[in-house]
Amino acid sequence: MSGTEQPTRLRRLVSPSPEETHRLGVKLGQLLQPGDFVGLIGDLGAGKTHLVRGVAEGAGVAQSEVASPTFAIVYPYDGRIPLYHADLYRLTDYDELYATGFLDLVGGDHAMLVEWLDRIPQAAPRDFLRVTLRHESEDARSLDVEAFGARPAALLDAWLG
Repeated sequence: MSGTEQPTRLRRLVSPSPEETHRLGVKLGQLLQPGDFVGLIGDLGAGKTHLVRGVAEGAGVAQSEVASPTFAIVYPYDGRIPLYHADLYRLTDYDELYATGFLDLVGGDHAMLVEWLDRIPQAAPRDFLRVTLRHESEDARSLDVEAFGARPAALLDAWLG
């Protein structure tokens, strides 16, 4: 993705608590289908982990299996649908990402959650959902959700209305 594309659909909301961010994740996880790609952006402590744990729960992944893939780059989960959770924090560029085999996983019979997508935005396919989390207060987080493409727009509408 070159970064110049405009989103098909955009929503902004504020989650008042980590628990609500988790609940939003559960709802998104219940809606995911094979081929869905969700990129997460946000500073440390912005709520990405709460959202990811919720998405995994909603996708039927046992909570005991949800871990940070920071050192593994990609971590697979078995649930209602296969779910791959990736973390690009430690990667420096697209070539390094390419060498991991990550790009072979995009698309297919699973959904993908990718943290730190802003570090290597080219990792995203043409159609994807991007969620940017920001601190609003000690507990509250804003979520800017952008859908690129028809399926991500339908996913956004089903998720947030």
